[in-house]
Amino acid sequence: MNLIRLISLGYFDRQLLENVAEDVSACFTLKTETIVHFHDLEPYYDSNRRQYDANRLLAYIEAEFRQEHQKTIGLVSVDLFIPILTYIFGQAYLNGYAAIASFYRLQNELYGLKQNNLLLKDRLVKEINHELGHCFGLIHCYDPLCVMRSSTYVEDIDQKSKYFCTKCQSHL
Repeated sequence: MNLIRLISLGYFDRQLLENVAEDVSACFTLKTETIVHFHDLEPYYDSNRRQYDANRLLAYIEAEFRQEHQKTIGLVSVDLFIPILTYIFGQAYLNGYAAIASFYRLQNELYGLKQNNLLLKDRLVKEINHELGHCFGLIHCYDPLCVMRSSTYVEDIDQKSKYFCTKCQSHL
């Protein structure tokens, strides 16, 4: 594996994207590049749920950006769902080339709290590292601090590290 690509789809703050890329690159010790790709997300919108279909968006990322020797994660600012869950923070193909992550539910303002850009960046890095971990073949981990621990709520993300535990790191 030679490269990780972070591709922003739709609106994404450029400075946040660059800061996140630095942390992801440091965690995986792989070159990480960022791409701003303005893509209309409306075809993925489900008006019944008032959310965006993560399965369809992930398939788009895989079809549009898949390349050998790289992992690609699409970054969005919209609310994602899969049919069996009310919402998700992200999703990835296990042992695959593509993933998706959204910062929509990672923002403090959604929970009636004061905006905190540093916390948003930290949460987003954890979610990206988690989803990329799946791309590299990792499954959920039971170590409470490991980034591969499953996160149902944003508080779960806050409690874990942005790094992999020793066991998960050894599988990368």
